[in-house]
Amino acid sequence: MTATIERTFNTRRDAELAVERLVQEHGFERTDVFVSSAGDENSAGEKRSGGDTATHLEAERGDAPLSDPISVSVDVNDDARAAIVTQVFDEMGGK
Repeated sequence: MTATIERTFNTRRDAELAVERLVQEHGFERTDVFVSSAGDENSAGEKRSGGDTATHLEAERGDAPLSDPISVSVDVNDDARAAIVTQVFDEMGGK
């Protein structure tokens, strides 16, 4: 079985955390995980997160390109690995 599992995330932070968990906690190769904008434009997601949000010392940033969700896809070759990817994506809010 060879399949590609793909989900979208509202923020770049959520997408990056999903990738981090797959690679660091479950041993997936980074070369098997693909991250991109779900649309045609460069995007940091649909909502501000992480360094794009305001702190108590600064105003809200407006330079983060917010247009489309972030797409993460993973190539898998067995059912057990597919189940891990699906679980991580679900836990991290992938749609």
